[in-house]
Amino acid sequence: MLRPEMSSSSPSVPVVSSSSAGARSQGPRYSFGFRETSGSRSSAPAFSASTPPGTSGAAGDQSSSSSLPRLPPSAGPARGSFFGNKRSYAENTFASNFTFGTSSSSVRDSNYPQMLKTPLSVGNPQGSGYKSWTPQVGYSATSSSAVSAHSSSVIVAVVEGRGLARGEIGMASIDLKSPQIILSQFADNTTYAKVITKLKILSPLEIIMSNTACVVGNSTKLFTLITENFKNVNFTTIQRKYFNETKGLEYIEQLCIAEFSTVLMEVQSKYYCLAAVAALLKYVEFIQNSVYAPKSLKICFQGSEQTAMIDSSSAQNLELLINNQDCRNNHTLFGVLNYTKTPGGSRRLRSNILEPLVDIETINMRLDCVQELLHDEELFFGLQSVISRFLDTEQLLSVLIQIPKQDTVNVAESKITNLIYLKHTLELVDPLKIALKNCDTPLLRAYYGSLEDKRFGIILEKIKTVINDDARYMKGCLNMRTQKCYAVRSNINEFLDIARRTYTEIVDDIAGMISQLAEKYSLPLRTSFSSARGFFIQMTTDCTALPDDQLPSEFIKISKVKNSYSFTSADLIKMNERCQESLREIYHMTYMIVCKLLSEIYEHIHCLYKLSDTVSMLDMLLSFAHACTLSDYVRPEFTDTLAIKQGWHPILEKISVEKPVANNTYITEGSNFLIITGPNMSGKSTYLKQIALCQIMAQIGSYVPAEYSSFRIAEQIFTRISTDDDIETNSSTFMKEMKEIAYILHNANDKSLILIDELGRGTNTEEGIGICYAVCEHLLSLKAFTLFATHFLELCHIDVLYPNVENMHFEVQHVKNTSRNKEAILYTYKLSKGLTEEKNYGLKAAEVSSLPPSIVLDAKEITTQITRQILQNQKSTPEMERQRAVYHLATRLVQTARNSQLDADSLRTYLSNLKKKYEADFPKSEQVSGETEQ
Repeated sequence: MLRPEMSSSSPSVPVVSSSSAGARSQGPRYSFGFRETSGSRSSAPAFSASTPPGTSGAAGDQSSSSSLPRLPPSAGPARGSFFGNKRSYAENTFASNFTFGTSSSSVRDSNYPQMLKTPLSVGNPQGSGYKSWTPQVGYSATSSSAVSAHSSSVIVAVVEGRGLARGEIGMASIDLKSPQIILSQFADNTTYAKVITKLKILSPLEIIMSNTACVVGNSTKLFTLITENFKNVNFTTIQRKYFNETKGLEYIEQLCIAEFSTVLMEVQSKYYCLAAVAALLKYVEFIQNSVYAPKSLKICFQGSEQTAMIDSSSAQNLELLINNQDCRNNHTLFGVLNYTKTPGGSRRLRSNILEPLVDIETINMRLDCVQELLHDEELFFGLQSVISRFLDTEQLLSVLIQIPKQDTVNVAESKITNLIYLKHTLELVDPLKIALKNCDTPLLRAYYGSLEDKRFGIILEKIKTVINDDARYMKGCLNMRTQKCYAVRSNINEFLDIARRTYTEIVDDIAGMISQLAEKYSLPLRTSFSSARGFFIQMTTDCTALPDDQLPSEFIKISKVKNSYSFTSADLIKMNERCQESLREIYHMTYMIVCKLLSEIYEHIHCLYKLSDTVSMLDMLLSFAHACTLSDYVRPEFTDTLAIKQGWHPILEKISVEKPVANNTYITEGSNFLIITGPNMSGKSTYLKQIALCQIMAQIGSYVPAEYSSFRIAEQIFTRISTDDDIETNSSTFMKEMKEIAYILHNANDKSLILIDELGRGTNTEEGIGICYAVCEHLLSLKAFTLFATHFLELCHIDVLYPNVENMHFEVQHVKNTSRNKEAILYTYKLSKGLTEEKNYGLKAAEVSSLPPSIVLDAKEITTQITRQILQNQKSTPEMERQRAVYHLATRLVQTARNSQLDADSLRTYLSNLKKKYEADFPKSEQVSGETEQ
């Protein structure tokens, strides 16, 4: 196996302090050695100074430091702050290594990674711009209830082997909201289906690749496919020497926490994922302007065999995360199951839906937990009450373990805030232990055991020696500002105590001044606060109550919303400035104390990884149990058979006023190919989606909508349902069908679940039937479970040649329409065995429409002649019928031997009935023989 180009030494990239996009938009651009592709990078999701992890602040309720100017990279600390001045270092760095504007490559130091401009979609409004650098703080969390609000913060590095190793893929990904790196390495075929699927699941903000993969005019097939499939994702290319396996191994040894150090054994010979993680961490260090603390990251290796594969097209067809009609509503499988209370639980549910489990033991452990939660109401409500109070532990940990390369006011405020959040989180460990104390299932007991870790208590005790007991997370930016100011205990730093008294006096003076103004002008003035404006004055009154219908001239910056006025005064602005100066002093001294405290607890902080995993998993299991209480779901079993008794569509149930019509499903290895027919709108597509959704629900550990259910583990789930054309790839309906079916044929195996809906509609009937027949024969050579819905009734006769084919149809009823003196079709949505008895239902639909009667009559005559000719060559022989009967008997006996749990008498009765059915098939064969001779 060939390794990537390795460099004996990987020079570090000088990193300058990050600044906001607004600060960078003025003045010349700096060239950082990296040249970036078009599109703007969204802010790195670190916590803001006042917005808690996992919550969303109102528009006017932002960090109190947001009004402070962010500095350009070379400017050093903010004026008036008390942090060390690193300006000289930054200026020297710029003087020696960076140039203004678009510098030539000869001037740029050759040691820096180069980024090539790669074209993104033509419609990108940022098409000609550069991405802005990522600021240190300013994260605004998304709501956990709406998947449409899911904002990606994942950066992925991808590298492919060369020469004989082409097709060997290494990937490394990090979510900037979560301190976890996921490594993977696998062999892929020329379609690169696994790479594309994994990237679609990760939904990256940015993809990093080697510059050798995208040489203009000679780019690799992998690079071309990724750029075609991810048009709205930022691409960054850096020199291949940064994909360095030795450096990658050093990073893992340096950064991986002890609990996950076994990953070294898994990846030490996986050169490509090591190369990818080296480039990824170097790049993240560059854009974040910070490094991760030693032994602080959770690093794990995931092979491609641990979860089921659902390609992006199938995820879209099945509406797993996004509704195809309206992306803003939650009529999706995610919406059906998402009753999570934390952002971490929501993320875990999302990733599980896209990547269901394949290990039966793990699935059953989850199902045991859900069952106990359903049977023990006290456990359910007790856990839910505690879990709902947790913030986003993953994001909190991600920020705490980052060591900024430059100290600023924003960094100080962020660290203080996050320490308060950490205290809040650790104080919830004991209530969580109490809630889990009496649980019985192994998984819940294991989570209870993980909370016994003494490090939780050690960290909390160390925090409480410095931080006030009543310092806690509170909603509202002014409340949190107060908490941060008085977070550190008194008498630890005398100067801090003096600064806080000064701050208190200023705030009291502001309140007193506003009270005096209210008395002076006889107006109902009140003191208000926002992070953007600081303290200001508000008043709610009718304008007619004002003298001369206007405010006194002393008040400035007046804004009005209905009867509410907001304004300030020159004196109040000056007092706000004094308040900010005092605040910066407090933050500086508090930050020094907090940094010392954090350095003491770093060695114990790794227990938060276990806590984060516990909270997110419990949240997801509670969500499953909650969904079960709202509907009559049943616990699934896992055998070699797909058997669902009276199952229904979970999303349709949420939408419909009445409960959807339930249907049975039975697929075994002996009857693994179902052909489903029925008129338009009879329920075929809905039924196919229902089977896939139930399969996914079962494999993630949820109960399913049915009276009874048994599933065979599906390693892959494929669907071919959509019939839309694709303008972006210049694909017609038929061409899109062919691309999707080709993908299925190339990647399906014996453990796949395949759902195909009306293949071949985009071409003429003869070609459509031919393609369908050929596809069916190929899939019949596999042991995959296949459901094939079609309008080509001629295809149903394939069961004559293949005994593992079963024909099913959706029933309809004919109702006399007395007003129009015509028959109307009543859809029952019930699935029955055999071929549909409805013939020419397309003609009946045309007859109901405004099509001229003469046209309909001619169409009926032509259809009758064509059907007669086709059926002449599709008669079965007695020998075929006998073989079919023997085949069905054999498969039933094998299935009984594998899965039967019947007692001796019941088993004897079942086998006797099986024998009678087998014997009854022979007279049927003779009857078919007589009809054939006639």
